[in-house]
Amino acid sequence: MSDKSQVALLNFFIFNSTYGDKEGEEHKKVLFYHPPSDNEDFQIRSVGLSEALIKFTETFNPSKACESMHTQKSRQLFYQPENDFWLVMTLSLPQGTKGKDTNPVVEYYEEDVQDNVYVAALKQSYKMFRLFMGTFNTILEKSGLPCLIQRLGHFFNRYIPTMRLNNCDILDSFNGIQFFPGIDKCAYLNVQSLINVLEETYPEILYTIFLYNDQLVWSGLEQGDMQTMYRYLSSSLLPAFHEEQLQGTSPNNQLHYGRFVTGPRSLQEATNFGKLPRVYVNTDVKNEECHVLVYTANSATVCLLIDATRQLDFPFYKKLDAFMGPRLTTLAGLIAERGGNKAVVTDPQFKFIYFNQMNLAQKSTIHSDPYRKATVTVGPDVLRMFSDISADLAKYCDCGETIIKTNYDSWVVGKRSDQREFYVFITQKSANLTEVHEEVKRLCQLHFGGIFFLD
Repeated sequence: MSDKSQVALLNFFIFNSTYGDKEGEEHKKVLFYHPPSDNEDFQIRSVGLSEALIKFTETFNPSKACESMHTQKSRQLFYQPENDFWLVMTLSLPQGTKGKDTNPVVEYYEEDVQDNVYVAALKQSYKMFRLFMGTFNTILEKSGLPCLIQRLGHFFNRYIPTMRLNNCDILDSFNGIQFFPGIDKCAYLNVQSLINVLEETYPEILYTIFLYNDQLVWSGLEQGDMQTMYRYLSSSLLPAFHEEQLQGTSPNNQLHYGRFVTGPRSLQEATNFGKLPRVYVNTDVKNEECHVLVYTANSATVCLLIDATRQLDFPFYKKLDAFMGPRLTTLAGLIAERGGNKAVVTDPQFKFIYFNQMNLAQKSTIHSDPYRKATVTVGPDVLRMFSDISADLAKYCDCGETIIKTNYDSWVVGKRSDQREFYVFITQKSANLTEVHEEVKRLCQLHFGGIFFLD
């Protein structure tokens, strides 16, 4: 058998089902289409087929929109983030050939593309757009359709190449947050004190986020906004900054270790303010537009969301650096001294993933680095089994447990209880079903002793 191909993006498009109702104006439905090399007729046919399928499936279940369509060679995924707006993504299934060289047979691996994982990736693309651009309807109301089309193209033409579709797994379906586990009460109170003083001193700060080792310690954001913001910070902004630091750049001030991640990279140049991203939060209520100003010292990072109507000048940055630098440097040292460098110690026979739907907390000993750039410590078949178990448990029960013995005598266990999910890969080949169940209970008690799991 030949090597398998990888999952590939065939197209990604956004349309509004209420546009282009008249004959000859069908192209007006298409607001964004990738790849642009597909001609207009093909784009119109793709949108028309998706729209027809969505309307047809509504007859079976009007309360739940169609999410996926399976074919022999591809998988099409649908998401309606706002009324009448649809995001559609089409993926080619991995394939390989088997049989004799003179008469090869193409085989498609549909199990490699899991709906719950890739629908989550599609939803995440909209959430990232909403974070940086606002909602579709808000843009329409304020600036009109041409502006919406322009913003869709500006954002998604840059976002799509970063989607890493071949690396998607169960963590994408969770889209959770890694909370910092090693902080004690005294250090936590110092974090809260710093944030209170900071927001009192600078009233233009609307929300504050505090991270240590790129893991969340405290946030003033609503949970849904924090989920998307954390994804941006942990997978894009902070990794790029850390790579830049490895090149040997020095901090702004030799009196402390603080420096700006966004905004001015050097306080010696009064005219160079650097890049300052803008985001939209509370889009369902206030639709607040904010500057994203990130400041770090050692392993501590503070992300400030500042009212976008406030003009940030060079004296503001100088004053904030003088205020934050010494305090954050001292606080980072305190957290490190009081357990901030503790690592999770695990038995190499056990690898686990944990997710709490209530607070979006996520832990993984399978993904060896927080940015998920390194190779995972289990095979892709194990991650697929985790995703399948998660989808089944979410569909059929609030509490339950699934135990699978693999072909190579390892064990895969999935457990769901009270909106918490726990997945374990066990390499004890000699273990039986009872012993595996007891080991899972022991692991739950060892790593999640304060969390209630139903047996």
